[in-house]
Amino acid sequence: MNLTAIIVDDETNNRDILRNYLTKYCSSVTVLGEAASVKETLSLLETHTPDVVFLDVEMPYGNAFDLLEQVPDRTFEIIFVTAYDHYAVDALNAQATYYLLKPIAIDDLIKAVEHVSYIKQRETALQDTILKPKVSTVEGKITIPQQDGFEVLEISNILYCEADDNYTKIFLTKGQKLVSKTLKYFEESLHPHGFVRIHKSYLVNVSGITRYRKGKGGSVVLSSGKELTVSSSKKGMLLDYFK
Repeated sequence: MNLTAIIVDDETNNRDILRNYLTKYCSSVTVLGEAASVKETLSLLETHTPDVVFLDVEMPYGNAFDLLEQVPDRTFEIIFVTAYDHYAVDALNAQATYYLLKPIAIDDLIKAVEHVSYIKQRETALQDTILKPKVSTVEGKITIPQQDGFEVLEISNILYCEADDNYTKIFLTKGQKLVSKTLKYFEESLHPHGFVRIHKSYLVNVSGITRYRKGKGGSVVLSSGKELTVSSSKKGMLLDYFK
């Protein structure tokens, strides 16, 4: 899939290297423009709609995270390119799709571009369509602990689960439950039944998803009308259900 990109780095030499690497090894990527600061990047984004932004963290008069705060409804993917590995957690929290360390390894760059291509291709295929997951009718039951015993739930009635510290909120087609088990526990129990982790806080029944919306990391709309955020790191696993 062909991609459009913007390169953001305050060092001219770094931009030149990345542009040359993309030209030579990732010919599917067209660079729309380059920027050296937050202000220049925001200006570029007013006139261009890239598929991906290669983003250095450290810039004069602000950094990458300052920039992203000013683009809350972005539709482009982010590939961080930095000389510092201690930004990895911040990059994850900022919904980055990939994280590259300088000096850039060509193999890693190719993998990053291929990953973004896959994500954008799946998003394009699913845009404005009603989703039909490969998992059909979910059968079975799950027990949840209670103070005086346990309760049996129909798995097909579970729309999604939400983490709440060491508890989990289970949202059903009718009502909800608060259970003294972690979300990880339910992820392991329900994954074989067509549930996928879309975010550190959400585990979703794919049979209840009716629509996918592109955005920062994307989001899913459930049959109840509830819309949940999808983190970039989980997006690929979710889209795999709708091949």
